[in-house]
Parts: sequence; C-alpha cells; structure tokens
Amino acid sequence: MRHPISNQFDYVKIGLASPERIRQWGERTLPNGQLVGEVTKPETINYRTLKPEMDGLFCERIFGPAKDWECHCGKYKRVRHRGIVCERCGVEVTESRVRRHRMGYIKLAAPVAHVWYLKGIPSYIAILLDVPLRDVEQIVYFNSYVVLSPGNAETLTYKQLLTEDQWLEIEDQIYSEDSQLQGVEVGIGAEALLRLLSDIPLETEAESLREDIANAKGQKRAKLIKRLRVIDNFIATGSKPEWMVMNVIPVIPPDLRPMVQLDGGRFATSDLNDLYRRVINRNNRLARLQEILAPEIIVRNEKRMLQEAVDALIDNGRRGRTVVGANNRPLKSLSDIIEGKQGRFRQNLLGKRVDYSGRSVIVVGPSLQIHQCGLPREMAIELFQPFVINRLIRSGLVNNIKAAKKLISRADPSVWDVLEEVIEGHPVMLNRAPTLHRLGIQAFEPILVEGRAIQLHPLVCPAFNADFDGDKMAVHVPLSLESQAEARLLMLASNNILSPATGRPIITPSQD
Repeated sequence: MRHPISNQFDYVKIGLASPERIRQWGERTLPNGQLVGEVTKPETINYRTLKPEMDGLFCERIFGPAKDWECHCGKYKRVRHRGIVCERCGVEVTESRVRRHRMGYIKLAAPVAHVWYLKGIPSYIAILLDVPLRDVEQIVYFNSYVVLSPGNAETLTYKQLLTEDQWLEIEDQIYSEDSQLQGVEVGIGAEALLRLLSDIPLETEAESLREDIANAKGQKRAKLIKRLRVIDNFIATGSKPEWMVMNVIPVIPPDLRPMVQLDGGRFATSDLNDLYRRVINRNNRLARLQEILAPEIIVRNEKRMLQEAVDALIDNGRRGRTVVGANNRPLKSLSDIIEGKQGRFRQNLLGKRVDYSGRSVIVVGPSLQIHQCGLPREMAIELFQPFVINRLIRSGLVNNIKAAKKLISRADPSVWDVLEEVIEGHPVMLNRAPTLHRLGIQAFEPILVEGRAIQLHPLVCPAFNADFDGDKMAVHVPLSLESQAEARLLMLASNNILSPATGRPIITPSQD
C-alpha cells in the first residue's frame, strides 16, 4: 500500500528503509494491472534512435516520459491526453519533470550488506552481532563460514567462524553413513549475516544486557553499554537489524543522474549510471548462474562481486579497490555526492546562492555611528529595487514596473530621493567570511555613500575579525517585516557589545 504524502511536515528523519518500503518508492501499477518499477536491463539509451531503452536505467515506463505529454512510441503527443497510459508502450502521458522524482528499484538475486553499517565507525553490524569487525568482513566477502546453528555437534558454537577445510571436514561427517550429527547449519556471505541479524530478539537481548551491565566493570561495561545503546535505538525507531542487509536497492530518478549529448555526438553521463550498470550486469549474471545450477564456487564468486558492486555504488573506496572510470578517475558514488564541502548538503542546501545580496571591499567610515554602515549607491539601488519600484508607482511618478525600471536605469535624480526614503529604517545585514561565531553577521542601518566600497565603523571590526587591507564583506537585505524586526532587535551592532562566548566587550578600538 502506498502511503499518502502530506505537504505538512513537522520534521525530517533519516532511518533504515525496509525492503518493502524501497519497493514502494519505485513500484506503480498500470491500468492493465502490470507492475512497473523494477530496472532489469543495464542499457541507458538506444544510440540510433536516442530514446531510452525499456526496463533500462532511463526507462520511460518506470520513470515517466522524456518529453512533455508524449509517450515512448509516439501514439499520444498532446496535452489533451494528460493522464492516459499508452496501451502500446505503457508510458503515462504527463510532464517530463516527473523524471526528477520517480524512482525505480533493482531486485537483487542475493542479499548484500550495506557498507555504511558494515564498515562505518562504529560498525553497527559488528556491535549488534557482538562479533569483531574483521570476522564479519570475512563472512560477508566469502572468506569464512559461520555457524548458524551448532545442532548437536559438541565441537561447534553459535557464530563460530570456520575455514573452507574445516567446513568440508564437518560436511563429510554430516553426510557419512554412521553420522550422529543433526541440525548443524553453516552459512557464508550476506545471507548468513541476514539470518544472524534476524535471529536477534531485540527486547530479550536488551533486558539481559541491562542485567549484565549492573554486574560488569571497566572496559567490559563500556562495551555492553555501547551494544545496549544500538539495540535501544533499533527498538525506539521500529527498525529491524536485518534491514542492514539489502534484498532490494533503490534507483534514483534519471534526471538526477543525467546523460547529455555533446557536440561531437558523444555522450557525457553521470558516474552513478556506470555504477548502477555494474550492479545490474552482475545481478543478471548471478541470476542466470543460479538458474542453470552452476557450481557453488562460481556462484559464490559472483555474489562477492555483486557485494563489491553495491559497495562501490553506495560508497566507492570505503572498502577494497576504488572503482575508476576513463582516465583513471575514481567514480563518484552516492556517498561522495552527499558528503563533504562540495556535497549536496554543504554546497547546495546550506550554501545556496541568494537574491538581494551584494559583495564589496570594506573601507573605514569614521564619521558613521556604530549601528550604521555606508552602502554604495550603485549597490543600494540594485538591492532595494523592488521597494523603490513600489514607491515610484505608489507616488504616481510612473504607471508600471517597466517604466519604473527604465527610470532607474537612467539614474533619474528622483530615484535617489525615493531610495533615501526606502532605506530609512530598513536594516541590512553585513557578513564577513569565515563566519566563525554569531557576531560574524550583524545588522546595520544603511547610509548612502559615493564610490563602490562599503563603509564600516572601526569599532565593530574585532567582531568580524576584519581590517581594511582589502577585506570583502557581503550585504544581505531582510525582505519581510518579521525579518527586519528580528534584524533590528537581535542583530543590530549596537545591541551586540559583549561577546556571547566570553562576556567581555567585543566593541574595542583595534584599528589604529
């Protein structure tokens, strides 16, 4: 069942997604009852027709039409067919922008461990299983077997690691004619991990850990507390430990990993497409090997390669060899896109470019009062343009926005008078990078000045760590009445005389 998405959000929470949830993200039912959403082919586009391949990484049936109001086969080509699903190609006639949010999924032929939870610090899988990380890696990457159930074998214990030779020896004993061994189960790879994780009774485990903590001391106690904290988090969020091993992986929308044609007829593509292609190729090969009942050693090798391909897709270079593309450049994985200074959060979400802002060199303004700054006329007319246009129309100097803009571009003398009126009592915010504490951005009342430099009162320099040897500062204009009131009450320079960190005065004469 698809959960309705509300436009009202209280908060955003990041958690583990269950295989069912991942499938829900990408699965849709067509009017003919057909389920679409699974990406099964590694192809992207047909290089002859330049159309996306069906069931491939850019499939129009899964992700939506490549052109507005046009299906794949061309039967429907108008906005009047909105919402119709083509009987021939199965593509819904809608806007192409749905390709920015519709997802798909890949159903894996064998489970794989999520590399964040396996190789992260701390490794949550290792903590939950109470097994050293080195041993967990041995299991996941098919180097060691693990005992899932010791049965009646006295020499075996639960979660014990076995080498290939040890397992063959036990296997010989199990299948010998006079064997007494029963109920012995041994596994390898992420499948074994999935079984071990799903066998953990979280509530019971938490209770027994609390009892152990009461009697433990020192290093052992710290280790038990660490494990209890992880288990409590799983219980509180309603997540299950086995979700850290994936049977289904999501495919992000195609317009977020685009493919564009260059001038020479060649194509430039996002690295994610190469990483997804590797996963699909290996997954299809593994499924085919399982179908034809290939020898265990070949299947196991293919499963290990699938695990490595999914690792590279999620976090390239976290474990093993880094996957490189042409000219030996490491491919950018999902983690690389999110993290770091150039990542999605810091570069695009926190570091958005904003309108109504300017930047210029600062010079000393000794004639200013402490709560004032000198704003160049050129910059002020640009920043306060909407307010000036509004005032010009209301005062009857012009009739429409176009005429007002013409008047401003001609630098008509009446514009400067209006600008003076507009900026009176309208604070602006000055920021100097790096903003290391809250006083790195403060509000000032602007005064129009000649020239192209911002004038700053010398006493506020220590708060900004500014000097006048070529430093640059950014200007931001608060637009709404609430933001103007907040800037005036909380951020005005004359209200920030003491440092919030030390309580000592920060308005001191530092510029001699």
